[in-house]
Amino acid sequence: MIGNIAVSMAGHDKGSVYVIVKEDAEYVYLCDGNLKLLGKPKKKSRKHVAVNKTFNTREAGKKLQNGEPVYDHEIKRIIKLFKMHIGNAEV
Repeated sequence: MIGNIAVSMAGHDKGSVYVIVKEDAEYVYLCDGNLKLLGKPKKKSRKHVAVNKTFNTREAGKKLQNGEPVYDHEIKRIIKLFKMHIGNAEV
């Protein structure tokens, strides 16, 4: 799931969009490139996020999956593109 878009479904950040930057058996670690940076991602239970596997996160998603360095501005760009995509899909 690393590199995929995740939307928070519970908690004070409900509805927030993140990119999954790390995962383990019980939790995913989320980054938004703004408040939650790659240096200190948000730890959230898997059951509290909805993962969007259909949106193409482009090069940054591939870098995350391969363990290559990614920057916060790349994460912000992915989220911006996702929000634009969702906005167009609702019309």
